[in-house]
Amino acid sequence: MDTPHQSDPLRRARLRWRARRGLLENDLIFERFFSRYEHDLSDADVGALTRLLELSDNDLMDLLLARKEPEGDLADADVVRVLEMLRTV
Repeated sequence: MDTPHQSDPLRRARLRWRARRGLLENDLIFERFFSRYEHDLSDADVGALTRLLELSDNDLMDLLLARKEPEGDLADADVVRVLEMLRTV
């Protein structure tokens, strides 16, 4: 990543806790994602993840499994980049 790194470990920890979902499949994807990328997340990445986590479990699952693509406000470069990272773990 070429963007500045997120320097607030408390904010990352809160985001990781918020990523705990009702669907096991989502939990597994996010656990692998955080294991791989947590310390490399930029402020923009944290913002994009926060926006994704505002979705319902089923809508989020559709995006994670590429059944759907982001639309509207979610179709910005930061969200798309983070979603691609999530899809590769």
